[in-house]
Amino acid sequence: MFDQSFIAKAISRSAENPVDRRRFFRAAGLTGLGVGGATMLAATPARAATMDMEGPSDSAILNFALNLEYLEAEFYLRALDGQGLPDDLVGGTGTPGGVTGGHAVPFKTKAIEQYAREIAADEKAHVAFLRTALGSAAVSRPSIDIGASFTAAAVAAGLIKEGEPFDVYENEDNFLLGAFIFEDVGVTAYKGAAPLIDNKTFLDAAAGILAVEAYHAGIIRTSLYSKDLQVPALAISDARDSLDGPDDLDQGIGTTDEANLVPTDANGLAFSRTPGQVLNIVYLNPEPVRSGGFFPNGVNGELNGSGNLAPQPGGSMPSGAPGTGIEGTNTSGPDLGLIGLGGGAVLAAGAALAVQHQKGTKTAAGTTTAQSE
Repeated sequence: MFDQSFIAKAISRSAENPVDRRRFFRAAGLTGLGVGGATMLAATPARAATMDMEGPSDSAILNFALNLEYLEAEFYLRALDGQGLPDDLVGGTGTPGGVTGGHAVPFKTKAIEQYAREIAADEKAHVAFLRTALGSAAVSRPSIDIGASFTAAAVAAGLIKEGEPFDVYENEDNFLLGAFIFEDVGVTAYKGAAPLIDNKTFLDAAAGILAVEAYHAGIIRTSLYSKDLQVPALAISDARDSLDGPDDLDQGIGTTDEANLVPTDANGLAFSRTPGQVLNIVYLNPEPVRSGGFFPNGVNGELNGSGNLAPQPGGSMPSGAPGTGIEGTNTSGPDLGLIGLGGGAVLAAGAALAVQHQKGTKTAAGTTTAQSE
């Protein structure tokens, strides 16, 4: 079924050490060819150099995804009863960190509470699955801020004024808006990572998680629409767009007259984000940095820099450490550099709450038109 060239490439790029290569090899169902032979085939210097030039290993990509799953799992689990991941699902390589913020949401709508419960279970399962697949190469949970970072994000989107608090767990509307920040990003992150994964077994797994994240995003977008939260959702969408580069790809959930529950292009396709673009959003900073926002000390693993920063072994360095690009950052809270951009795209996102905004939305024919919100 697999030729030797594919096997060599997959095993070489599927883990960060020989033990993990053997584990991935067995998981891929390729043991009939012999682990030793495949390892030798993959280990020649010339071949290894070629692999290094082709991009990050499958292990680095899956560990990047694991960081995002840690964040989502902690966000949803704490919304239910104030408790996050159990201790046996947070250890690993890299600098381990705690979680700041989060408490039970006083849900008023039974359906939304049930949505939260199901999504929380899925995200916890994703963490467990990726940790099992990665084995000893799995990174530990980095430091996560799901308290002050949401306030910073809300200010950036114009939902509140600077100096005002924003408790994402105060009510179910705030909770849904917080979930909206993550879910669309998760879908675009997995879609962007899929072409980088060589091992077909893990590509299939990533596709499975992508599908689940898309279901989650659909639930959150539909719930927001049913509560007439189109305007704040658009502000969040614009804030994400201001962080991840010059393209205007992100989309709100539509208007009261026309829904846009499935954000696609004119061909009906979801768009992608690179790991660097994803980190721009979760670090709450449009600049190339290695920490901030929801990950105050950065993510663990090789793919830890936002923007166009090159991969760097380790990750999760203390905020402000040499090489982070943000020397002098306060390590006790989120990176608030986003708020101080003044007069830029971030403030324009907030202005969407009060003035007309031209935003591309899909028509029934699948084309894109400018629509006044």
